[in-house]
Amino acid sequence: MTGDAPTIVFAAGGTGGHIYPALAVAQALRAARPNAQIAFLCSDRPIDARVMSATDELWTPTPAKPFGVRPRALARFLWNWGRSLRASRSVLRGADALIVTGGFVSAPAARAARIEGVPVVLLNLDAVPGKASRLVAHSASVVLTSSHSDTTPASWERLPPIVRAALLDMPEPGACRTELGLDPGTKTLLVTGGSQGARSLNNALIDALERMPDAFYGWQALHQAGEGDEIGDRLKAAYDGAGVKAVVTPFVERMDLAWHAADLAITRGGAGAVAEAWATRTPAVFLPYPFHADDHQKANARPLIEAKAAHLVDDLIEPERTRAALAPLLRELLASDQARSDMKRGYQSLGPCDGAQRVASRVLALIEPSPA
Repeated sequence: MTGDAPTIVFAAGGTGGHIYPALAVAQALRAARPNAQIAFLCSDRPIDARVMSATDELWTPTPAKPFGVRPRALARFLWNWGRSLRASRSVLRGADALIVTGGFVSAPAARAARIEGVPVVLLNLDAVPGKASRLVAHSASVVLTSSHSDTTPASWERLPPIVRAALLDMPEPGACRTELGLDPGTKTLLVTGGSQGARSLNNALIDALERMPDAFYGWQALHQAGEGDEIGDRLKAAYDGAGVKAVVTPFVERMDLAWHAADLAITRGGAGAVAEAWATRTPAVFLPYPFHADDHQKANARPLIEAKAAHLVDDLIEPERTRAALAPLLRELLASDQARSDMKRGYQSLGPCDGAQRVASRVLALIEPSPA
């Protein structure tokens, strides 16, 4: 550490769900140590460039690739391992700590940190830790988790949810809607499948808009659709056909505004979405990603379900089946202000979302010497 200026590197990439919590912790670190030197190791996926380019952070894309057992995926992983290791070492040289948030960027970065003698802090986000998190945990100096699930090792230090500071503010919803291009006085439905969208969720909403348009009367929507398959045009046509004003966009740059604008959210069960619903006290319906073998998104959402602040509906993949499963609940929540108010009250039993500040304190305690 140079003087009193810590140098901290984050390894976070592949999805917004890995990057945004790291940005939240970086923000908390700077609040505690304004002169901190911070850098990011990310993947070379377009989503990483999109998220990081919207910040003032110094970031380096690495060629890291997910581990896979199929021959082509395994060959790609092995071919890029050495290059990822070298890229990570060049950024980590002289750093005081590496913070990893899981995902495939984490493993080569953590290995590079061990070679360079840099302590590693694992920040686990999902209720069921992924392969990279389990691997890194064996050699990490500190292991932190924002999950309190019994599927997370009991020895890992528990933290509240981790969100950026803007999500903890409580701006006036109408002002947020106006900034997003929505009507300030109209009830707002937020639909998001995460930073890269969700095809089956998008298609289920299209089916709902076409088959039960009356349920959406008096509402408007902000829909983060992701890229590809002309999905934006199809969604816009469905909203228009149902007479629903909607902003449909591949990517929402200001998710803090989106959550504060929303009266109800339909979303996946990624750790980030759960934390953001929690932080903003937004009634939510979670449709977890249906292809995860460990069902970790269901486990992520469980605290909100148990608090009756959210509901869980299975994504049955086929649009008409998912819409049929979702329809009764969706009708009730869109029609009943009382039902949504009851859900908001459910958040009162949950604690604060100050996990980013606690991570920052824990990291600084690790790298800064105690006063004599």
